[in-house]
Amino acid sequence: MASHGARGRSGGRPTLEEVAARAGVGRGTVSRVINGSPRVSDATRAAVEAAVAELGYVPNTAARALAANRTDAIALVVPEPETRFFAEPYFSDMLKGVGAAISDTEMQLLLIFAGSDRERRRLAQYLAAHRVDGVLLVSVHADDPLPDLLAQLEIPAVISGPRSSAETLPSVDSDNYGGGRQAVEHLLSGGRRRIAHITGRLDVYGAQRRIEGYRDALSDAGHEADEALIEAGDFTEEGGRRAMAALLERRPTLDAVFAASDVTAAGARQALREAGRRIPDDVALVGYDDSAIARHMDPPLTSVRQPIEEMGHGMIDLLLTEIADRRPSASRGLERRQMVLATELVPRSSS
Repeated sequence: MASHGARGRSGGRPTLEEVAARAGVGRGTVSRVINGSPRVSDATRAAVEAAVAELGYVPNTAARALAANRTDAIALVVPEPETRFFAEPYFSDMLKGVGAAISDTEMQLLLIFAGSDRERRRLAQYLAAHRVDGVLLVSVHADDPLPDLLAQLEIPAVISGPRSSAETLPSVDSDNYGGGRQAVEHLLSGGRRRIAHITGRLDVYGAQRRIEGYRDALSDAGHEADEALIEAGDFTEEGGRRAMAALLERRPTLDAVFAASDVTAAGARQALREAGRRIPDDVALVGYDDSAIARHMDPPLTSVRQPIEEMGHGMIDLLLTEIADRRPSASRGLERRQMVLATELVPRSSS
């Protein structure tokens, strides 16, 4: 005779609703526990797992996916050329964090590049066929059409950094404004006064926020920003080299540089050395990301650490919640869907 715990109220296999009733939680919470979402308290997880054990509930992955029109796959979409993905530590660290977080679930991860128009058209067709349950978007620019496409297709999505202050999609980011302030305050505390900034791409909201942090830190210390000390970059090494050369030509007496990424700082260092400037004796240099590049640079680079791997974890956390809830985004509060992680200045010999 079968035990009572192995049967649901209907006498057949226990259902998700019966597990929820036994645990005293909602159906969505049970789904999150089963799918491995970390956005569940330990007490709630224990209650759901106890109910699963008592009822003998066994998730049928294939049947569940078919019935719910699920694929058990998540796409990590990078709207950048492959060359940039493999050249910049930011992307590999993000992938590492996402991969570690998803390894505890039943989901498969697909890596998709969409840096060209042809790749974007192909991706749009792929997504329109609903071959994935959700999408992680990394390195999103202000005019990128992909977030709006995902919203139209009603595919759950999370982006690594909002496109603007009015972002409606769930996002995970570091405190770019605070990081910009930390870099400048560190340089000011070392006696530097003519501090230049090489920006990231200005169509990236995070780069805009770093500029605001740079400006406000100077202003609060009684030093209004000199616009001739700000030069646009693009997060690349070559962009950093070009920007540094332009800054030296305009303001040869500058005594410090805050670069929007470690890769950019590497390019700036090259231009400084070509100009005969010593680091940090003549010009102090600070980067952003605290990547392996910063640690291995000569001299080692002071950098603002953003917790990129933790950001990857957070993106999976939010996306699994979006997938499990399956409610329109507008019906949920933004406060739990916009995650901002703290930055930390890591001082080294370059400043």
